[in-house]
Amino acid sequence: MSKFHQILSKKIFLAIFLLAFPLFVVCLSSFFNNVQVLQHEKALQRTSSILNTTMQHVTYFLNAIETAASSNAWLLEENFYPESLQSISYRLVRNNNSVYSCTVSTEPDALPQSGRYFSVYTVNEGDTILTMLEPDFDYTYRTWYQAAIQSEKACWVDPFSDFREGSISTMDAIGSYSIPLRPHGNKIEGVVSTDFSFNRLEEIINDTELPYPSAYYMLLGADGRYLLHPQSNLLFRKTIFSDNDSIQNPDVITLGREMVSGKEGIMHVVKDGVKYHVCYAPVPGTNWSLALVCLDDEVLTDFYNLLYIIVAVVLVGMLFIIFLAFIVVRNNMRPLNRLLEATKKIANGQYDEVIERSNRKDIIAKLQNAFALMQESIVSRNESILRMTEQLNKENEELEQATLQAEKSLEEKRLFFRHVLRQIKTPLDVIDGLTHVMLDNIESRSNLGSVAETMKLNAARLIRRTYMLYDSSDKGTPDKEKYARNDEVSCNQIAKESIEHVRTLNPTMGSHFESELPDDVCIQTNHLYLKRSLCEIILNAVKFSDGKHITVRVTQTDTSVSFIIEDVGPGMPKDSQNLFTQPFMKFDMESRGLGVGLPLVKRHMSNLGGELILDTDYDQGCRIILVMPK
Repeated sequence: MSKFHQILSKKIFLAIFLLAFPLFVVCLSSFFNNVQVLQHEKALQRTSSILNTTMQHVTYFLNAIETAASSNAWLLEENFYPESLQSISYRLVRNNNSVYSCTVSTEPDALPQSGRYFSVYTVNEGDTILTMLEPDFDYTYRTWYQAAIQSEKACWVDPFSDFREGSISTMDAIGSYSIPLRPHGNKIEGVVSTDFSFNRLEEIINDTELPYPSAYYMLLGADGRYLLHPQSNLLFRKTIFSDNDSIQNPDVITLGREMVSGKEGIMHVVKDGVKYHVCYAPVPGTNWSLALVCLDDEVLTDFYNLLYIIVAVVLVGMLFIIFLAFIVVRNNMRPLNRLLEATKKIANGQYDEVIERSNRKDIIAKLQNAFALMQESIVSRNESILRMTEQLNKENEELEQATLQAEKSLEEKRLFFRHVLRQIKTPLDVIDGLTHVMLDNIESRSNLGSVAETMKLNAARLIRRTYMLYDSSDKGTPDKEKYARNDEVSCNQIAKESIEHVRTLNPTMGSHFESELPDDVCIQTNHLYLKRSLCEIILNAVKFSDGKHITVRVTQTDTSVSFIIEDVGPGMPKDSQNLFTQPFMKFDMESRGLGVGLPLVKRHMSNLGGELILDTDYDQGCRIILVMPK
């Protein structure tokens, strides 16, 4: 067995595993998710059932207190006298085991014979029921009294509302059910407050069997205050909002809002990194909310146990399948080893090595036969490939020599062209200077002055052609430096300068200048190349028209300035308008010029950030627009 055989087998197994593993993981994940959902649904049904049972016990207990208070309230209203109030209060506590104490209080001065304040308090102390007249004190500020007066109906009062923080515990906490008394009509003249021991309510709630070992009940008041909780240091002192940070435990804050708003439901809550399963519902008739809290890990205990078993079975099964597959693949790959040895010899130049053909029908036999056919083809074509390679090498050498020669010739032509231009420019500058001297010093200008003017005109034209040749052949200066926009140019002034410069070359030119810009409107650009561009367009207008009706107009928008040059003449042929900026394109082959003027203008405009536009809608001649950014 060769090393190749072993490596290939491992790679095939790895490929099979990588293809099958994602599908396996998806299926397994789907199975686990479904099991988890079913487990949560089962926990939901169980916790909801237990919470409903507990809520029935709590409701029964509270209804007993409400019934006791309501059944005695009408007696108090019918017998609204000091002695009757005491006896009815005593009877209410004595006949109802759920009632811990009872207080009957009147509005100030409602019983003048008993003083300004009258309050009877009866309490069940186990073996003894005591009824007493409370001292003359102002009880109207107490929550159990104010709640009934303000709501004008029977209501439950939170046990903590009537105490200062830190002064109450579960053992001495009481809840109150207050009913306003109307002995003489609709006017409220007193309140009966029936109390129960919160410790007794806690016993009723906790007597219900919890579904999980760490599960517990939580009772919240109207403001989110803990009325029942396994952590006694939270009771009646803190709320669910003050005990939890909204950033670290946002789920708990959301749960608190749901509960205090009187909603019913189930939530998954994360507190301090631990996930809980919470089932909550409002206590009927009160503004309290009761919740059954269970650890999510305990809810999913059966799921986790099943998970461990399935993972173990899957791992063992995968190992067994991999082992069987490895044996099968290894036995079927042995022909590949022999094929590999033969192909190595062929790769080393031993083309006479024979690869035997196989009569089997499997994929490896087909591969072996394909290699045999490939060997025959290689032997037959080897010589032709060698001849072709020699021919290509020879042609490549000739092509390299021709390329080098062409590059050398192009460089020599460029240098010669620039040299000739420099040689032409120097005498032209001398001619221009001598012409100025002749004009300034000659006494009679009748004939010689005309000759001098002609010399100057032609010298200026030759200088223009020289600049055009320089611009078209200049490749040495980077465009960024050459077209530096450091000049503040007046739009009207440069248009007038361009017109006057063209007039020096064509004295008979007839032009008209219009502008909608004030003279102080300027743009930041390159004065030289903007002027050259304007002059070239104006010169073209003179050359290809009668030269008498040239109009130069300056307009503007919010972001640009436009220089519009138009003439009256034949205009540009329609079929050539898309080629008007192509280098060396001449629409009149008999006209003078090099065919590089408009291409140079387009190049100048592009490097100055502007645009060269041919107005194809203008039919009186030719109209060209140079647009420059402000």
